[in-house]
Amino acid sequence: MESVKSICVYCGSSPGNRGTYCEAASALGAALAASGIRLVYGGGSTGLMGELARATLKAGGEVTGIIPRFLVEREVMLRDVDDLIITEDMHERKRLMFERADGFIALPGGIGTLEETVEMLTWLQLGQHLKPVIIANIDGFWNPLSNLIDHMRNEGFIRNGMEVVLKVVDRAEDLVPAVQALAATLPGAIEETGAPSLKSL
Repeated sequence: MESVKSICVYCGSSPGNRGTYCEAASALGAALAASGIRLVYGGGSTGLMGELARATLKAGGEVTGIIPRFLVEREVMLRDVDDLIITEDMHERKRLMFERADGFIALPGGIGTLEETVEMLTWLQLGQHLKPVIIANIDGFWNPLSNLIDHMRNEGFIRNGMEVVLKVVDRAEDLVPAVQALAATLPGAIEETGAPSLKSL
């Protein structure tokens, strides 16, 4: 695919219990800005969301925040971003986040972060998109997910030729290079005539 110009980051609206999570969010924001890559995220100002967006802006980067109307107050919408979109519901939010991103990174987070990340992995598995998905395994946060996917494979629920293309990265400073490297190995955009095979990935 073409060069990565924007990355959607899924992450928690809470900071979590470890300072390393916020440190990773801040480091990722600075790295996105330094690479000239626009951040696309959920629009909140609290937790890892806020840390990530503010770090990107502070380093001179561009940020698109996409938040559903009912979460404007609950997640305290960050109004400082240069591109702010308020959607009518979660479905529209997720669709726009997908459409505006060339790749995806999952920082630590809760059930919403998990749901969004697994959806992108599923679509990639089924050939409905060919955008890189990177797991930011800060302090081993995502180890249970990796173990679960291995368990599914071992139990015969992930078949040959339908692999889950899961790239796990342990350090925040390696996230942007990992997205760029994986994007270079993926074919171009899906044609309307059908999805290409992912067997070679």
